[in-house]
Amino acid sequence: MDDVSRAIAGELQLMDPLVRASRERVAQLLDPEFVEVGASGRRSTYETMVAELADHPGSSPDGPRYEPSDMRGVVLAPGLVHLTFEAVLGERRTRHSSIWRMGDGSAGWRMYHHQATHVPPGAD
Repeated sequence: MDDVSRAIAGELQLMDPLVRASRERVAQLLDPEFVEVGASGRRSTYETMVAELADHPGSSPDGPRYEPSDMRGVVLAPGLVHLTFEAVLGERRTRHSSIWRMGDGSAGWRMYHHQATHVPPGAD
């Protein structure tokens, strides 16, 4: 499996409601220096996301699930991958950009940065 495929696998795990509901799994998939700018414009850190992701939309097995599409990646440098994709959660469509980096030792691939942008209805 190449680096882009590993980053995509991590991204898909973070969309899984069972993973999102597990602080332990989220902590393993996010880089300790993680920062997110969400579709709401809110900035979140590693600590905030590990503590709160279980309460975010898409984190309940009984609720709507993220439906990603057109996921692509490019290697920016050894151990650094940039992913882009669109996702639908219920009626809400968003565009995403994330940076994944290889952790030290056995840490594996972790999300370092994430940006989401809401796509208004009718926008290309």
